[in-house]
Amino acid sequence: MFWIQFAILLICIFIGARLGGVGLGVMGGVGLAVFVFIFQLPPTEPPIDVMLMIVAVITAASSLQAAGGMDYLVGLAEKALRKNPKRITYVAPIVTYLFTFCAGTGHVAYSVLPVIAEVARESKVRPERPLSIAVIASQQAITASPISAATVALVALLADFQVSLMDILIVSIPSTFAACMLGAFVSSKMGPELEEDPIYLERLKQGLAPMKQEQKSGHITKESKLAVFLFLLGVISVVLLGSMEFLRPAWMVNGELVRLSMPHTIEIVMLTVSALILILCKPDIEAITSGTVFKAGITAVVAIFGIAWMGDTFFKGNMEFIQGSIQELVTSAPWLFAFALFVLSILLYSQAATIRALVPLGISLGISPYLLIAMFPAVNGYFFIPNYGTVVAAINFDRTGTTRIGKYILNHSFMLPGLVSTIGAVAIGLLLASILF
Repeated sequence: MFWIQFAILLICIFIGARLGGVGLGVMGGVGLAVFVFIFQLPPTEPPIDVMLMIVAVITAASSLQAAGGMDYLVGLAEKALRKNPKRITYVAPIVTYLFTFCAGTGHVAYSVLPVIAEVARESKVRPERPLSIAVIASQQAITASPISAATVALVALLADFQVSLMDILIVSIPSTFAACMLGAFVSSKMGPELEEDPIYLERLKQGLAPMKQEQKSGHITKESKLAVFLFLLGVISVVLLGSMEFLRPAWMVNGELVRLSMPHTIEIVMLTVSALILILCKPDIEAITSGTVFKAGITAVVAIFGIAWMGDTFFKGNMEFIQGSIQELVTSAPWLFAFALFVLSILLYSQAATIRALVPLGISLGISPYLLIAMFPAVNGYFFIPNYGTVVAAINFDRTGTTRIGKYILNHSFMLPGLVSTIGAVAIGLLLASILF
């Protein structure tokens, strides 16, 4: 019976991934219905806290975008890229990493990818090199961002082990950043030089790779800068409140001291930030809900709602069988759990949904919470199958044709830097965890 249910789980994930968008979430609902009504598995509680945290964070990030804060950040990024054109393969991933770190979503990379492609081409640097690692860095940073959906999900799941947000960040930030720089080094050696690439030369003959691309300039106001300041203030507040527990208020409940939880802390802080941006920066209210950040965030909420609920129900309903089958294997070789996280993230296209679906299983199998922190970056498997949004966007923005999907699908521009960065981040994380904890 387990294998039939497992096949249903995979089929729902596969169809949901093919549908895209909210399709992943609603297919999770279909699988949940089959488990509950046909196999009579008791449904678990839906991941309400995780979903509400994501809603609060994307509301603040969307307010920042509507106020022009994203445009201001893009302008700063463009100046940094143009100042160091020959080092763009290293500068580009730093820019996208910082963008994601601050915004909590990798979708902000869309705004700088065309700038990266243009600056690389003008500098006669093969655009595939900075674009590929820039996309990978934008995803790796999700597991280092204190306000990303994946990080807040992990904080919530490890709360019972007295693991703080700072415990996660002191491992995930250096491990992912260092791994991205390692990936940048590998990317800098990829492919022939731009002017020797046969596809680029053919595109030049056909007029498909123009020598100059139109530049867009937006009007940056003082409100845009204020919105960025307020948002960063919110991010810093979340980090401080998460790492210094005594800063959060506490109450006596039935004779026991109960402190404000991190999920509630994040929700309160980010909603407050959003309100301050609305009041002080006066963005168009309609632009908040129509922006790309809000749409991507709500899609993630729906995906987590269905997939995580289905996964929870399946794993808890079959926990006795799973524990008996793989507990000894995973306990003796914990890195196998990192492999499981990586594979599931390829199917789910969501780091947060992957964390919510698999980490409870890891906890139940007795894997140390600090090892789970070290393996956190393994959820960045988006790049493996080249159909994720930022991957497709990078390919389309590179008008030289050097960033591409190979003949065999999986031999694409993002595979090598992606594998190097992900494996490197987990390896460095395991080393740091063994030293720090």
